[in-house]
Amino acid sequence: MEEYLQMFIDYLRVERQLSLNTIYSYETDLKIYLDFLKKIGRNSLEGIAKDDIMKFILDEKQRGFKTTSLARRLSALKSFHRFLLREGFVKTDPTSLIDSPKLWKRIPEVLSISEVEKLILQPNIRKSAGLRDRAILELMYATGLRISEVANLLESDLDLDIGFLKVKGKGGKERIVPLGRKALHFIQRYLQEARLALLRGRSCEYLFVSRQKKRLSRQSIWKMIKSYAQKARIRKYLTPHTLRHSFATHLLEGGADLRSVQELLGHSSISTTQIYTHINKIRLKEIHKKFHPRA
Repeated sequence: MEEYLQMFIDYLRVERQLSLNTIYSYETDLKIYLDFLKKIGRNSLEGIAKDDIMKFILDEKQRGFKTTSLARRLSALKSFHRFLLREGFVKTDPTSLIDSPKLWKRIPEVLSISEVEKLILQPNIRKSAGLRDRAILELMYATGLRISEVANLLESDLDLDIGFLKVKGKGGKERIVPLGRKALHFIQRYLQEARLALLRGRSCEYLFVSRQKKRLSRQSIWKMIKSYAQKARIRKYLTPHTLRHSFATHLLEGGADLRSVQELLGHSSISTTQIYTHINKIRLKEIHKKFHPRA
């Protein structure tokens, strides 16, 4: 196996003309990989399977290596096995069906439907700020908007007659998002009963405003969500995207297709949206393990 490694290093040096530092990194990672293969009884590169690669990556992860380091290691393995296949030293490439650990992002925390309902019911809608907060929570769960998108919404972005919203996302890309019955109801109530009271006679083009008679900042919205989550006794680790993640996951669980969810979220690539299919698979495994007698 060391002979093949040396041929690969020569290929990197002569044909690809990589820097010495890059070549050294490849060589170091691949020596660790070959040592692992020997440890598990693989003495030939022919017949190495995807499971062997996964065992190596998981072993490295258990040793405390971060995702970035694992991504670099797997990149080296992929280049090595592609080289072996191309040169005819092996018949298959066991790394061809393995995603990069860069895609193995920390699976985002998702609230259950009951947890979302508890969170949304926390604001005191008898008060102007509470009614505004309820409208924001309903809107975020109904649309999957980012906090920054909510903060930057203009009153003119609303079309209440048909129940749609115009959103300007990353890179200034616009998308049209349906509001949903509950979100539409509370936004209408907010506009009729709370917004003018918060502005106290001043004008503001932004949809959601503060007691300071100006746009509600993304930091204020995030602080508000965390506060209501504490009141609802939600113990999960929340991020500014938690409601967005929950929106997408619950849509897919309800049978929505991936392309539609991609469009609603404003993702330019469907690979970004596919993280939610991984969430579904993981949750299904957890449910199976927990409740099946032979899991």
